[in-house]
Amino acid sequence: MNLNYINHMEYLPDMEILQSDVMERVLAGVAAYDYNQYTAQDVERVLQSTNLNLNGFGALLSPAAQPYLEQMARKAQLETRKHFGTSICLFTPLYIANYCENHCVYCGFNCHNHIQRAKLTTEEIERELQAIAATGLQEILLLTGESRTASSVEYIGEAVKLAAQYFRNVGIEIYPLNSEEYRYLNQCGADFVSVYQETYNPDKYEQVHLSGHKRVYPYRFYAQERALLGGMRGVAFGALLGLDDFRKDAFATGLHAYYTQKKYPQAEISFSCPRMRPYIHNAYNNPNEVHETQLLQVMLAYRLFLPYAGITISTRERARFRDHVVGMCATKISAGVNVGVGGHEEEQKGDEQFEISDPRTVDEVDAMLKERGLQPVYIDYVRV
Repeated sequence: MNLNYINHMEYLPDMEILQSDVMERVLAGVAAYDYNQYTAQDVERVLQSTNLNLNGFGALLSPAAQPYLEQMARKAQLETRKHFGTSICLFTPLYIANYCENHCVYCGFNCHNHIQRAKLTTEEIERELQAIAATGLQEILLLTGESRTASSVEYIGEAVKLAAQYFRNVGIEIYPLNSEEYRYLNQCGADFVSVYQETYNPDKYEQVHLSGHKRVYPYRFYAQERALLGGMRGVAFGALLGLDDFRKDAFATGLHAYYTQKKYPQAEISFSCPRMRPYIHNAYNNPNEVHETQLLQVMLAYRLFLPYAGITISTRERARFRDHVVGMCATKISAGVNVGVGGHEEEQKGDEQFEISDPRTVDEVDAMLKERGLQPVYIDYVRV
């Protein structure tokens, strides 16, 4: 089937359909969201209140809130300390394959981008895991390109089983699955799933996902719910900021996490806030570019809206910015990162998904956190 001729809002035959209204509620909320309606007085009232509702969250994402970043930061830090103390979790990603069957115009892994493709063998995966574990890390995130052909669920399951031998927490960032497939990976040892909608604007989503299973918007949207139904402990949400209107995408991300949390109160919820980055063969020119102060505004709004949610700061960002937001609003930071296939123990086999901006080692990030009076945490959850 040629997937660029299907309706991007219709499921394919092999895709599980949930009886859920979360997508409709999120899209309705975003359609009604006009961030230009808010005034400075609205923002001040929100910052003086003790409970932040959906309207207040919208106000903190608005242009009117930009002059109030200092006040937002002080309040966000208080909330972070209240719920997380001075603890900052460390982890690293391991890309085990970069084959992809999707044509996404913004991604270095897209199937029409001529890069060095690779897939680690079981033996290579174990050597990479051993090298990463030697740094002291106890949490790992396994990633693949979105190709069921090259990276089958069974292949990923074997990688998860190996990772569970070396790490206490094993997360996955792969193509969306049906709930029973998530259950299988959970039984293999995975406990956390990251899936990013990229943009919540269905029209823009169609324009930037030209072919592949990823073109189907609702199936991707409900990946977190299927993961939780499959037994996963936690799920992460995010939009690729700069792909479309970042304020609306950030608002939609917050709504998605909020409604999911209400439906699954036992779930551990977290946010990631990636921005558009250059990649191989891409002439980087983004008219929707999101600046650091705007990224900070989004992260602070997330913290104040869902104070108990985790927030991860990516190596897409400069070291100085990452150092600035940990402990203020971010609660998890990556270290010793390589976004190509392999590269921790042996020579990198496949090309990177995007360019990173912070190449520091685990020891260097650990030292930075301690210098800032924060507590590096290598394990925050133990399976029993």
